[in-house]
Amino acid sequence: MTGPLVPFREVVLKVHSRCDLACDHCYVYEHADQSWRTRPKTISDDVIFRTAQRLAEHAKTHALPSVSVILHGGEPLLAGPARLRRVCEELTSAFEGIAELDLRIHTNGLQLSPRYLDLFDEFDVKVGISLDGDRAANDRHRRYADGRSSHPLVLKAVELLQQERYRHLNLGLLCTVDIENDPRAVLDALTELDPPLIDFLLPHATWDEPPPRPDGSPTAYADWLLAVFDRWQEQGRPVPVRLFSSVLSTLSGGPSLTESLGLAPTDLVVVETDGQLEQVDSLKSAYEGAAATGFDVFTHTFDEVAAHPGVRARQLGLAGVSETCRRCPVVRSCGGGLYTHRYRSTGPSGVFDNPSVYCADLEALVRGIEARSAAALVAPAVAEPVELLAAQQDLTRTLLARLNADVGRRGGEQWAAVWELAATIDASEEGARGLDEVLAHPYTRSWLLYAMELAQERPGAMQVARRMPVYLAAAAVRGGLDLPVRVTFSGGRIFLPGLGELRIADAGERGTALVRATEDGFLVRQEESDAAELRVVRPEAAGPGWRPLRRLATPGSAPGLVLDDLDPYRTCFSVPATDALDDRAAADLEARTKEAWTLIEAKAPGRTGEMAGRLTTLTPLTRLAPAEPAVGRHGYGALGISPHGSAEELAFALLRGFRRAELRALCDVTDLYAADGSWEHRMPWQEEPVPFSRLLADTYERMALGAFEPSYLEGVPQALDTLDGAAELTISGKRLLDQMRKEI
Repeated sequence: MTGPLVPFREVVLKVHSRCDLACDHCYVYEHADQSWRTRPKTISDDVIFRTAQRLAEHAKTHALPSVSVILHGGEPLLAGPARLRRVCEELTSAFEGIAELDLRIHTNGLQLSPRYLDLFDEFDVKVGISLDGDRAANDRHRRYADGRSSHPLVLKAVELLQQERYRHLNLGLLCTVDIENDPRAVLDALTELDPPLIDFLLPHATWDEPPPRPDGSPTAYADWLLAVFDRWQEQGRPVPVRLFSSVLSTLSGGPSLTESLGLAPTDLVVVETDGQLEQVDSLKSAYEGAAATGFDVFTHTFDEVAAHPGVRARQLGLAGVSETCRRCPVVRSCGGGLYTHRYRSTGPSGVFDNPSVYCADLEALVRGIEARSAAALVAPAVAEPVELLAAQQDLTRTLLARLNADVGRRGGEQWAAVWELAATIDASEEGARGLDEVLAHPYTRSWLLYAMELAQERPGAMQVARRMPVYLAAAAVRGGLDLPVRVTFSGGRIFLPGLGELRIADAGERGTALVRATEDGFLVRQEESDAAELRVVRPEAAGPGWRPLRRLATPGSAPGLVLDDLDPYRTCFSVPATDALDDRAAADLEARTKEAWTLIEAKAPGRTGEMAGRLTTLTPLTRLAPAEPAVGRHGYGALGISPHGSAEELAFALLRGFRRAELRALCDVTDLYAADGSWEHRMPWQEEPVPFSRLLADTYERMALGAFEPSYLEGVPQALDTLDGAAELTISGKRLLDQMRKEI
């Protein structure tokens, strides 16, 4: 087993090993492992103490912020209030000053009463109750040994937990699936109880003891769960359902939310009533001793258990599933299913090196939920270019708020005044428009990212953050706000982002100045000088001491491109930026840009329409091939280009760079793929396998360049097929792939 040891963040603590029900589907009493018969009924003081000490030691060693302890059984309430209090006291005491303790209890609810709930309220123990639906569904399995129904008492427990004084302890309902029950009636019965969460569990089964399928359907459990999903949708999703939320999360590139699905490493261990340390409890369904490790809390640490081969096997993620599963497109969502459900005692594979006995169900469930949810889950930024611009703007504003949170703790009154000014500017319609325009300038994002490095204690980051007033001054000027903004300057110059550079003093001089917008421009007054106010009229036109950013006109109705060769944060590329271009070089670049734009429109009609307004800024870079663009650490819309080369080379650079920038911008605001690098893929145009991200980026780029050189399109259809069958794709990624197929 390779890879770092995964510490335990969840512990199932068996406080009682017997039960007051005789559920015929119980994995503890009715399945292969009968070790419960030899264990003490109730956990002892010694086991409680040693468990608390070992677990606190484990949390301290691995600097865990929190650990969940689930009180379990049998039926844990049979341990009685006094014993449960002892458990809570020992654990709380051991964890004090080390980590947060998340205490939970899973119960059938029959013994639940105010005396238990008052105890749980004292120690903030959350309560989950097992209930399989309405009375008919619940009584199919959850009965007393004499056949009596448990349903009325469970409902009383749920009602008790719903009382205002106990509502905060309600963890939700656990429901074991039985496909002979009416799925809609089951969900209706559960949602009527208004729980905070519903958790549907597949009954434990293996290839040796497969689940019942009365009609012989290989997808009977998926069909049942999809009927529940449809009813859940009809109801407006009134209650979170963990199983469905997990699939929806992984389809969108997020994490799994349950151990039974997904590829996240398992971080759970079980402590039995006698102190034995075991693997996940469901393994008792496989064979006698399947969960055993040979360790106990008296002589072994939790680290020793975490290194056990059986535990490590459930922490390998993709490497821990069968070869069949690794090749399956839905494996990120299903994760090969619960480890226990892969068991087969005979056959060519290892005992757990198999797909789940629910394999067909899991695939059908994932695909069924995807088919029902794809339209709602696709990120708007993928579907509409205007939404991508909006998402990028939201991202920049989020980064600005994050910067304030980071700087606010150490910036003192000076920063507080700056942030108050920002709020004042943003409060008016004109000011908000001006601020949005400044935030949309690509190199504002560069400044933000550099400034946010103060959270990593990077030297100079605070000084970078304190440049914010020049951005506010630019926003005030753009919004036409008659509002003085104090800015600092160095080198005798002030740079207003997105506008230009003003020389107000001798080179090398530093100081402060006030910037104030007027109807037709802005005024600047150096505070430490008796010099008269410098009036700048029409910020887009050059004037005394004022050098605006130049605009490169493009043919047609396109707004043109900003030539930004002045911004101090344009140095965000992998190669250096050139110095500011002189008028002759700028004019030459403008002429080549017009010609390149015309070439693109002639050879790839419609491309310039896509680029207009989305490709906004060009910055000349040194040591860059004429046909090769650069995308740096900045916001959407900027490209680094060579100041030299032909119009055709520039056309290639603009097309290639725009596609790179667009894909990068999409990846900034949505997940097009997940688990990148877990698989390798062949590209039709090269032998060496690559990760999914590289295949997607190359294919996306080559599709645009094919208009200039048809050879770029060779292999693209095959690449699209490879992308289409990849497990990494999210729902948003599939939507992008659909658009790429239409485009090709």
